[in-house]
Amino acid sequence: MPRAVKRRRREVKRVPRSDSTLPEYDRSAVPEGLVTRRQLRDLSLSPGGHGPVAVLRCKCCSYRPQWSCLHPTRGWLYRVDLAKPKRVPTIAQEWALDRAMAARQTCPDCGRRFYGCLSKKLGCCLECFDGTPVDPSSYFASPAPATRRLAA
Repeated sequence: MPRAVKRRRREVKRVPRSDSTLPEYDRSAVPEGLVTRRQLRDLSLSPGGHGPVAVLRCKCCSYRPQWSCLHPTRGWLYRVDLAKPKRVPTIAQEWALDRAMAARQTCPDCGRRFYGCLSKKLGCCLECFDGTPVDPSSYFASPAPATRRLAA
């Protein structure tokens, strides 16, 4: 009979709330002017190079007010008055992103560009892979390929 494996209890690293470096707030007690990154994004703002100024405690830690929250579900709070507007990409950046997406969305066999990215596993669209008909509304209707025209 195999021996029972003794499981060690994982040590919990607890830090008293008074020793934590940033102030911590429960979800219902966040002061005005502090928001999470997602809320900044909804306001079309970014932290602007400033770090978090407080910690949003997770739901689990709201039952243990004397301990600092170290769970990965905690949130970081940023000041709205220090936030800056999101950067707007240049035309060249948008063009480069469009080319990168076109490479992921275009079937190498038939040359059709789909609205979604193609499967890396298949390497082509379903119609080219196994003959399954593709819905015409799932790809761009491209015009006829232009023939190469010489200037002279």
